[in-house]
Amino acid sequence: MTDSSQLSSVPQRPAKDWVQILARYREPSTRRSILELCATLGPFVLLWTLAWIALSMSYWLAFGIALLNGLFLVRIFCIQHDCGHASFFQNRTAQDWVGRCLGVLTLTPYATWRRTHSIHHAQHGNLDARGIGDVLTLTVAEYRARGRFGRLMYRLYRHPLVLFVLGPSYLFILQNRLPLGLMRSGWRYWISAMGTNAVIAIVLALMIWMGGLMPVLLIYLPSSMVAATIGVWLFYVQHQFEQTHWAKGDDWQLHEAALAGSSHYVLPQPLRWLSANIGIHHVHHLYSRIPFYRLPEILRDNAELATAQRLTPLESLKSVNLHLWDEKLCRLMSFREARLIYGPA
Repeated sequence: MTDSSQLSSVPQRPAKDWVQILARYREPSTRRSILELCATLGPFVLLWTLAWIALSMSYWLAFGIALLNGLFLVRIFCIQHDCGHASFFQNRTAQDWVGRCLGVLTLTPYATWRRTHSIHHAQHGNLDARGIGDVLTLTVAEYRARGRFGRLMYRLYRHPLVLFVLGPSYLFILQNRLPLGLMRSGWRYWISAMGTNAVIAIVLALMIWMGGLMPVLLIYLPSSMVAATIGVWLFYVQHQFEQTHWAKGDDWQLHEAALAGSSHYVLPQPLRWLSANIGIHHVHHLYSRIPFYRLPEILRDNAELATAQRLTPLESLKSVNLHLWDEKLCRLMSFREARLIYGPA
């Protein structure tokens, strides 16, 4: 059953009309971007240093500090995300090099990720173009048409243990080591992946040389895994909510899919800061060239967007049980609900 509290309202203005309005906010401030970068990297390096020092006193203390530092690693990824959208600096060369360097910290090859993420933005919500940069989502009809093994594999894929525990570590630690999805798309993606891998290998070798395996096991990996898990969760709730938007053929429209298919994840202020306002995702998808620090400004100036697609943390937990897109009812539903409505597969 549809939860009417999940989404506060739907903007009355056509989605495409917002583009011209949002274009006013696209210019980044070099000074502000540098301050945001320093305010993120500074605490990250400080906590890394404290965790390393803590190794000589308590492994548990070092581990706890590393877990906390995973939050700042999330913010580092969000800044890399802005660089990939050319929204962080006006100078594209500086922007790309910042993105490449941050990609070493986030275990994410910059050029490879930028390309797959641009595909996600260009095709999000299009049932005819799934498979790159998204969470696999089957329609009820597609799921029911699968054999028993195919349905089982999809159920395993959508299980919370796989999506939010095993999946994030696999994605960032293993999958990102190759330009999957772009293996035959040119040398630049291989250079991006292999270059990032090489620098990561050098960093790990230096860590082991200076402190043995404990810094890797108790600081590096915990921070990376916490950030990966949070990052995957944020990406999931940005698009996997009950009244999201999927369409195919001529019924799919880019701007409508951007607005209606992306949530406004309403987080407490500290979490908004740590996630670099990525929860204002419906605006981001409408106009991805806007710097993250200008997104709250847009909500202050445009009440329609401020009240649209709102999703609270408590409400977002319900999305874990949504697995299938119903093309007739135009909403996501659980396996159980699909079975009750359409009978056993």
